[in-house]
Amino acid sequence: MSLKELAQQQCKPLKGKEHQVSGAKATELLTALPGWELGEAHIQKLFKFADFLHSLAFVNAVGFIAEQQNHHPDLELGWGRCLVKFSTHDVGGLSMNDFICAAKVEVLSAG
Repeated sequence: MSLKELAQQQCKPLKGKEHQVSGAKATELLTALPGWELGEAHIQKLFKFADFLHSLAFVNAVGFIAEQQNHHPDLELGWGRCLVKFSTHDVGGLSMNDFICAAKVEVLSAG
C-alpha cells in the first residue's frame, strides 16, 4: 500500500485484539512511511524543524488531524523537534488507524 493510499483512508473505531496489525503486516506498511520506525507496540518518527515556533505549529496541525480522525498520538515537543508516536490502546498494540494517521502526518510534513 502506498503513502497516498494510506493517507486517503479514514480511521474507524476499533476495540479488541482482533484488530491488531501483525508484525509482518506492520513491517510491510512501514515501507510506505519514510523515516517511521517500529517500536515495541507503537510506530514513531522524529520530525526536525528550524526553531520552536515551527515545531509548535506542526504539533497544532497534527492535533487537528488527530481530532478529525479521533485517533490521538503521543507527542513530545522540544526546540526544533517533535517526536510522534502512534499506537491503539483499545487493541493493545498497533492497528490500521496508526498507519493511516502516520501517513496523514507524513503528507502534512511533506506539504
